[in-house]
Amino acid sequence: MDIQIGKVTHFYDKIAVAVVEVKNQPLKFGDTVKISGHDKEFTQKISSLQIEHKQVKEVPVGESCGMRVDQPVKVGDLLYLVTKK
Repeated sequence: MDIQIGKVTHFYDKIAVAVVEVKNQPLKFGDTVKISGHDKEFTQKISSLQIEHKQVKEVPVGESCGMRVDQPVKVGDLLYLVTKK
């Protein structure tokens, strides 16, 4: 079962970075996440996390972060942690 972590609050298309508000569980470098919303869904591994333009390994609940994404996303898309079955 996938666990909702947060949602996209902004997307910078030229640099392929989504701003994500982390709500339910910390987000960590190397996690596999599913981004779902509007008209598509895809899975990717987190390869870059930043808070205030500084690389971090983990983003705590309640923080917003920048995250490089493999495909364009939209504001309101949901982010889920992919858990192994």
